[in-house]
Amino acid sequence: MRRVTLFLVIVMCSFFSNAQEEEKISFSVSLVSDTFFGFAPIVTGSYSLSEKTDFTIYGIYWSGGTGIGWGNWAEFGAGVNFDLGSGFNFNPQVGFTKGNLLSSYTAGPSVFGDGVVPNFILGLDEDHLEGEIYFGYYLPLRTEGASTASYIHYWANFGYKVSDFISSGVHYEHLYGGAESMEADVYQWFGPYVQFSDLKGRGYLRLSGGVGFVDEVPSYNNSFYKLAFGFNL
Repeated sequence: MRRVTLFLVIVMCSFFSNAQEEEKISFSVSLVSDTFFGFAPIVTGSYSLSEKTDFTIYGIYWSGGTGIGWGNWAEFGAGVNFDLGSGFNFNPQVGFTKGNLLSSYTAGPSVFGDGVVPNFILGLDEDHLEGEIYFGYYLPLRTEGASTASYIHYWANFGYKVSDFISSGVHYEHLYGGAESMEADVYQWFGPYVQFSDLKGRGYLRLSGGVGFVDEVPSYNNSFYKLAFGFNL
């Protein structure tokens, strides 16, 4: 009888331990498509380190759309997220790219360690307001051609939650860079967005669109659109 009781205690302890561990781990997937990058799914994950700190990881499959010409480009990174209170979170990360965009400006072979991407996300999520600021600096780690390339990519959006189901706001996004001798504005976008969210927090659908401000490349600067569908695993 004692052995049975001890066995049950061990099983119950293991069950609760696994349940607590599962609560620390989360993953989400975002299916994103826009005028410039094409289809670029994003996977994010986090592991709770404390009440206000999480270890984070992410991966971006840039290979769709224009990314196919960048050596099947991909990005993977990790960082730490800090809960700042009042609905704000700050998540500095460092990513690494695979492909040939940064290491040779698409002229050389696809390589592992194509570039490094220090970046951060500042997010806002409270009862009636939502927002996000992203900044990433894409730098070459290797030289595989006559020229390397670097880019600065950032965006900011801010919105109001009309209800738990719908929110709306504005989105601004800018990509600057290129080869060493010809860095310039690639695109600048500004326009409204509307988002529909699952009431149980399982996912969202967001459409952003508006105008572009760089005339040199009219194919993705006359106007822009970005469609994102995210869901939590």
